Amino acid sequence: MSGCCAPGRACGGEAGPFTGLLPPPRARRAAHPTLVELPGGTFLRGDAFDEGYHADHEGPVREVSVAPFAIDATAVTNAQYAAFVEATGHRTDAERFGSSYVFHLLLHPAAKRHVLGRVPGAPWWLGVTGASWHAPEGPGSDLDGRADHPVVHVSHHDALAYCAWAGLRLPTEDEWEYAARGGLEGARYPWGNDFTPGGREMCNTWRGHFPHRSDRPGGSTGTMPVTAYEPNGFGLYNTSGNVWEWVQDTHGTGERVIRGGSYLCHASYCNRYRVAARSHNTPDSSTGHGGFRCARDTEPAAPEGRTAP
Repeated sequence: MSGCCAPGRACGGEAGPFTGLLPPPRARRAAHPTLVELPGGTFLRGDAFDEGYHADHEGPVREVSVAPFAIDATAVTNAQYAAFVEATGHRTDAERFGSSYVFHLLLHPAAKRHVLGRVPGAPWWLGVTGASWHAPEGPGSDLDGRADHPVVHVSHHDALAYCAWAGLRLPTEDEWEYAARGGLEGARYPWGNDFTPGGREMCNTWRGHFPHRSDRPGGSTGTMPVTAYEPNGFGLYNTSGNVWEWVQDTHGTGERVIRGGSYLCHASYCNRYRVAARSHNTPDSSTGHGGFRCARDTEPAAPEGRTAP
């Protein structure tokens, strides 16, 4: 079952067309202190186990080379995004359109009257008026206690605006997978091939009977802090699960690629928490399980005995 991993505005349940360009940033902050510099090199990209969906084009496995670059150890947090909004006055696409997508079990009780409808073929997704990055479960919800959780309900446009303000960029898809693998060659996950090594939970994905019952304590689901679980071999957190992450690359004739899976992924529904897995959405779409991390170029290391100019 491929399912609807990330509903877009073409799915229905949203309000209004995109009507304007993003405003230019009015301020800029220093680069993230959480950037990890990676040496780059050649790695094997793609699904070595033939477990992906044919339409996702995860294969064939091929050698890919990436130049040295730096990438955030974590997804951008609510606190970081709030600083950007305060500095620039940026309004997200969800705020411009007036709505975004919320998983049905997460809908705030006060937001029930704001539901526009369910997504055809994926009725667990609700179009909700007023859902946005600062009201992730719809009107009545807020970010209390979630400053260190990944920002969600941000479109590709919103991610680019944040990166421009921060003096950064989105990673390419090749860079993202190289970094997500953490130096492991051909593994299913950032930590190896066993999903729960020694019975340990390694990432934030769905536990229970999707989409009706969560088996997490108290029946809870949703995002976790960006540093939840163990980092991979490169020091990156949550490159499997928690939130989907936008990357630079286009998919087809204009959609954008997303990587990493989310807290809704499950083997019975969306087996896309594997490190080779990929999906896509329109660049103006936003969801309650979609975020991003930033990257930047770095200079290649100088040969031994020489200094960089």
